[in-house]
Amino acid sequence: MGMTAAPFKAACVQLRTGRNVQENIEAASALIRAAHGAGAQFIATPETTSLMELKADVLFATCVEEAKDPALLAFRQLAEELSVWLLVGSLALRVAPDKVVNRSLLIGPDGSLKARYDKIHMFDVDLPGGESYRESKNYRAGTEAVIADLPWGRLGLSVCYDLRFPYLYRQLAKTGASFLTVPSAFTQKTGEAHWHVLLRARAIETGCFVIAPAQGGTHENGRQTYGHSLIISPWGEILAEAAQEPTFILAEIDPAKVAEARSRIPALDHDRAVLAPSGAFKASGEA
Repeated sequence: MGMTAAPFKAACVQLRTGRNVQENIEAASALIRAAHGAGAQFIATPETTSLMELKADVLFATCVEEAKDPALLAFRQLAEELSVWLLVGSLALRVAPDKVVNRSLLIGPDGSLKARYDKIHMFDVDLPGGESYRESKNYRAGTEAVIADLPWGRLGLSVCYDLRFPYLYRQLAKTGASFLTVPSAFTQKTGEAHWHVLLRARAIETGCFVIAPAQGGTHENGRQTYGHSLIISPWGEILAEAAQEPTFILAEIDPAKVAEARSRIPALDHDRAVLAPSGAFKASGEA
């Protein structure tokens, strides 16, 4: 393990998840199989892989606890069958009568669960044009950053809105992450404005590969998502990009590029404690 690991192929599966869990499992599974057929050894799906639902009553009528979730069971079996590392971007899983978590799950090639991460930052925003989201109403926020060991190095997990909080990724990188996953369902408006620049910034700031599978298009519930799944190098180069249709993208990931980028710009080693601003500005020489 470490920076001397051989290159591997990573894939992002891009979806347009609807309201029928079984249909969503089948659509994702078909693209996972296609990505594996193209040589992918690590495959990641987007946020809300098995259900895209904004109505709370339907959400709670559909969601079950992790141990009983049909999508997780299906994806564990598929990972084992294909002998691939599979990052299920997120599933909505019941943790209380009135709360679910937005949970990202890493499955190993033996079908076992290797890591779980609950989305920390809740998307509570009012967008121009009347779009409004209150993720914290139905979802319980996570509290803990998560990294996991892959055969090629360490993986840092995150989900969608987390992307806007750079300290999380810096913490992951400082804990040894070489690769970052950002499964997402960015809205059309915010995606057009911020998706590419934020993902490239996170890669550049940390010297990590960024693997960002996305939802794309107009969904059954009327929501519009941006698509444009991306795989980005530690130097900020876009290695692969999707458009808006369901598909998969593939790129070679060379772990040696992580050390190379960090040696060129060793910013991770240059953090300094900074005192918070103390208030009003005083001109030089004032008492």
